[in-house]
Amino acid sequence: MHNNNNELTLSAPLSGPVLTLANVPDAVFASGAMGDGIAIDPLNDTLYAPCDGEVIHIARTGHAVTLRADNGAELLLHLGLDTVELRGEGFSMLVKEGARVHNGQALMRYDVDKVALRCKSLVSLLVIINGERFQARPITLREVKVGEPLLHIVATQPGVDPDVDPALGSEVSGQVRIVNRGGLHARPAALVRQTAQKFQSHSQLHFGGKSAPCESVMGLMGLAITEHADVRVSCRGSDAEAALRALLAVLSTVPAGQAHNPRAEVATPRHAPEARSAEPGVLHGVCAAPGLVAGPLVRLQGIQLPDDPGGHDAQAQRQRLDAALTQVRREIHLTLENARARRNADEEAIFAAHLALLEDPLLLDAAYLSIDQGQAATHAWSQSIDVQCQVLQELGSTLLAERANDLRDLRQRVLRALLGHAWQFDVPAGAIVATQELTPSDLLHLSNQGVAGVCMVEGGATSHVAILARGQGLPCLVALGSELLAREQGQPVVLDADEGRLELTPTAERLVQVHEKRARRQARHTQQQALAQTSAHTLDGVEIEVAANVASSQEATQALANGADGVGLLRTEFLFVDRPTAPDEQAQRQAYQAVLDAMGDKPVIIRTIDVGGDKQLDYLPLPAEANPVLGLRGIRLAQVQPHLLDQQLHALLQTRPLQRCRILLPMVTEVDELLHIRQRLEALATEQGLDERPQLGVMIEVPAAALLAGQLAEHADFLSIGTNDLSQYTLAMDRDHAGLAARVDALHPALLRLIEQTCLGAAKHGRWVGVCGALASDPVATPILVGLGIRELSVSPPQIAEIKDRVRHLDAAQCRRLSRELLDLGSATAVRQASHRHWPLD
Repeated sequence: MHNNNNELTLSAPLSGPVLTLANVPDAVFASGAMGDGIAIDPLNDTLYAPCDGEVIHIARTGHAVTLRADNGAELLLHLGLDTVELRGEGFSMLVKEGARVHNGQALMRYDVDKVALRCKSLVSLLVIINGERFQARPITLREVKVGEPLLHIVATQPGVDPDVDPALGSEVSGQVRIVNRGGLHARPAALVRQTAQKFQSHSQLHFGGKSAPCESVMGLMGLAITEHADVRVSCRGSDAEAALRALLAVLSTVPAGQAHNPRAEVATPRHAPEARSAEPGVLHGVCAAPGLVAGPLVRLQGIQLPDDPGGHDAQAQRQRLDAALTQVRREIHLTLENARARRNADEEAIFAAHLALLEDPLLLDAAYLSIDQGQAATHAWSQSIDVQCQVLQELGSTLLAERANDLRDLRQRVLRALLGHAWQFDVPAGAIVATQELTPSDLLHLSNQGVAGVCMVEGGATSHVAILARGQGLPCLVALGSELLAREQGQPVVLDADEGRLELTPTAERLVQVHEKRARRQARHTQQQALAQTSAHTLDGVEIEVAANVASSQEATQALANGADGVGLLRTEFLFVDRPTAPDEQAQRQAYQAVLDAMGDKPVIIRTIDVGGDKQLDYLPLPAEANPVLGLRGIRLAQVQPHLLDQQLHALLQTRPLQRCRILLPMVTEVDELLHIRQRLEALATEQGLDERPQLGVMIEVPAAALLAGQLAEHADFLSIGTNDLSQYTLAMDRDHAGLAARVDALHPALLRLIEQTCLGAAKHGRWVGVCGALASDPVATPILVGLGIRELSVSPPQIAEIKDRVRHLDAAQCRRLSRELLDLGSATAVRQASHRHWPLD
């Protein structure tokens, strides 16, 4: 029932006792984090519309519906608590998104018994999610029946956001499609916040009927914006136009921390194992970082706070919290500087996001409000974090649920600063740590303390902890279940992360076996390093070059020290990202020359710029694409931006000695593309008066190129197979898809057939073929690649000695015979099993 367009009386959507939100047994709703409103403990089985309006959103799991009333109020009707876990079972939605509904119309039916038995509580919510524009006044707190007056809401200013000063001027807005992998989670949200803070204007993001200020990482994550979602950005202020352009650009660009990183793909996380029969004394989990270790099990507990009596001096508690926040910010800044010095982009991006969260107004305002109400700083901060963690859990996104761990990290760090405890877990070196869920900063501390491995009740293989564990070389299992924490401390266990197993009751013989296996691996590693600088020949005399994948002259220096026979792939993107303008010709020449100088007399293969699609540059605006890996990238970019490639080729032609410089073209799909670039290279060399030419190669990373290898080899000097992209294009699986990444295996027989066809095509013209993708670093694949005709393997620098040693123990003729048999197998798993049988690693 409307009084006028600014006031609205809402009728009861359910029958039952009425509760204030403060009495709802859920921290998120009780705190008002989702908005103001009212609750009902329902006695009926149907949810009705409380007013006339439009259905603007229906929860994926059917437990909630959002209406927009005619006065602009957006009303969330949420049936039960934690009902998202039911995944739609027991709910029957009677309306669709976009439908016009009238007061009292049935919206949803539900099975009372089924839902009540499986959810936390049937208490249901009516929440005004854009409450910044409205005030809510309960009409009754007694039991109501459907249709009776329940809540009166009044617009604070009709159609105006009360937080925005009208004097700031008119609003400007624009639409954009989100291209960040996984949507707008912590790291990309932090980048949006950073961009918004550069301008005076007030900026907001709008999605799914909700809005959030761009200055709040938590608010942005709370919108649950998915990859490829269309969102609206609005700005109001003196520099609104500039702010809008900048925000639209950053939202349509993949952040540097998410940029394609071939080095990270060598340790692709293994996801949930297939169902296995129960095995006594063994817990099965998900491999977050590989390895095999044994040691005593040590359980870690998070900081537990005692009850807070309240009544604290607000000013003193604010000062305590501010001092703790300052201390933690300083610590995170030091971590960031250290990560930058080590060129660890993953670690840098993780803690940059932590820094942004630490300054988030949603977290800080909630904590300060609790302090003003008499709470201790410790409890105010802890409660503020817990509420936002639950918000992320409620959104139904696995990725956002994992990002709640970043908030728990900040909870622990600030609490330690508040309590005055120096960080110190009493964990002996060589221990295997068991915990509910570890935070990124804690993992780095534990790694520095020399723990042997980590296993967690929760967590995921795509979490920040998993990324850091792989970078530290620390075996890590996640998602082991609550039984993990029931195990006795100090007992010896075996953590076999490679197989996703935690062996709780290993025999003495098994412990000896693990220690011996690790000792053999260490001894073998020492022997391998001693021979790293010598060339690698098979037992029957076939030489295999083992080169390195690098992205800078510093990495090239490391590669040479590790025994690299050359650089098999220099990714030139490092020159073009994280800068406002493209590097000029002189800057490029100096960078390429530095890599050549670092490699002594070894050859260097330099790939031309591979950006576009999902790897965009701020100064090179390209349209966002629904399928970026199938879009404008690699050599295709030269067709629309030829000056970029011309400048790069010109710089490459100025390097010396030119015979050690080899140029590699990415994403070639047809011969004409190669001929065009070769003609352009010839013309530029002639302009410079050069008599010699660098070798020109083609990257085989799409099936079309593999199938045309014979024709391409006629005009190319060499071919180099990029197995990372070739895998996803051949198998039609996105290698960054959390549910599919473990299945994107380049040892699939279809991939091996394409590799064989590439080698046969190249052999017709006497060209050599290398592999620069992640498969080259996999020792299981080495004999197969040698058998199929590969003569160069470009790997990550730390693995050079291992791959060289692997080559020295192979017979090339036997590899040829057995590899061809593997082409007839039916899966990558079968190929891997056969490889282990024919060429055991141990």
